[in-house]
Amino acid sequence: MDKTLHIVGGGMAGSEAAWQAAQLGIDVVIHEMRPKVGTFAHQTGLLGEMVCSNSFRSDDSEQNAVGLLHWEMRAADGLIMAMADQHRLPAGGALAVDRDNFAQSVTDALTAHPNISVAFGEITDLPDDGHWIIATGPLTSSTLGQAIAAETGAEALAFFDAIAPIVYADSIDMSQAWMQSRYDKGETEEERTAYLNCPMDRDQYEAFIDALLAADKTEFHEGETAGYFDGCLPIEVMAERGRETLRHGPMKPVGLTNPHAPDVKPWAVVQLRRDNKLGTLFNIVGFQTKMKYGAQADVFKMIPGLENARFARLGGIHRNTFLNSPTLLTPDMRLRSKPHIRFAGQITGVEGYVESAAMGLLAGRMAAAQIMGQNLPVPPNTTAMGALITHITGGAEAKTFQPMNVNFGLFPPVEGLRGGRRGRKDRYKAYTDRAKIDWHGWLAPQAKAA
Repeated sequence: MDKTLHIVGGGMAGSEAAWQAAQLGIDVVIHEMRPKVGTFAHQTGLLGEMVCSNSFRSDDSEQNAVGLLHWEMRAADGLIMAMADQHRLPAGGALAVDRDNFAQSVTDALTAHPNISVAFGEITDLPDDGHWIIATGPLTSSTLGQAIAAETGAEALAFFDAIAPIVYADSIDMSQAWMQSRYDKGETEEERTAYLNCPMDRDQYEAFIDALLAADKTEFHEGETAGYFDGCLPIEVMAERGRETLRHGPMKPVGLTNPHAPDVKPWAVVQLRRDNKLGTLFNIVGFQTKMKYGAQADVFKMIPGLENARFARLGGIHRNTFLNSPTLLTPDMRLRSKPHIRFAGQITGVEGYVESAAMGLLAGRMAAAQIMGQNLPVPPNTTAMGALITHITGGAEAKTFQPMNVNFGLFPPVEGLRGGRRGRKDRYKAYTDRAKIDWHGWLAPQAKAA
């Protein structure tokens, strides 16, 4: 049997899976349909392109589950984290990157690897033999999606995902806006001024909410009944839940002081985060939207400081398909009906760049071990990756399965720790300390084998 590993999809999961397997000596072919076949959200044919936010979220590996996931991927010599660190932008305690340079570096690293080749073209059917990883992400092509649905005997579950607009920095009125991270968080001046803030008084906020609710919005096609993932809700949906929802969510005014009017506390604040290293582009944080393009420009220009904003990209919404993984996948991510095929990334029911890449890391290592005739166990569920893979392949309730970010609720409790809010810091530190020991324990035998 051919020992080449074929990976369908060159996003976060596919790129990381290819890197991990190639580093273990396996020949890898990445099958990427872009740029020959485009998607709603992608702008380029680069591998590892970021289509929504440019943030990998918190980088705190002691108090945050996604930060722990960062740590585990770095410990496993992950490509995605290495390139993210190389192209990091100031973002307080978050890990944000220059998305264009990040994707270019991921592409360059993969195409330069002697064990990796890239085949540009669409895969439309599930293969009958060989070694395969399907990592097509939230925008799986309709033809391949139909083939997956036909094989699994059930319609793929789906939800709608939204992306936020990006603004040209030189079109922002800095006589109204200012640079400051919430609570001045950060060790350097650059980090403490990582966010651009646009204040609103009460009347401006109320008018903005009225405009959001009245704006023309994208209507779904008949039969599209999927819901939204709570971590990426359109701002109009949040506004529909109550007029104060946005003010206590992405527009909360806490931890910020307007230097143009230091004695006036804003009623709400819109934050923008740098989107590239040059600082020429900023994305509006938490402002995913399903408003039609014409309405977006009108509504967003109501934000003080953005009256003359020019948009490098407007927001939008797309359908996101994923498997009912607890039913369809084995604990090592294989399709039960076709065990020569593994799935990785968002199509498995994880949500977020980091979670997707992490599942790619595991799939790549597991596939490589299988090709080499070795048995690689699933990481213990005390680790971030182990907790995630355990959840999606059997820990979650199949009937209500929905996409999930990594969180400490997926981890088994640490015995002997007190509960309650006051004990949360100690509890999270205990989770991460235990995870790091167990992750090193899982990696050690592989390092010796290599």
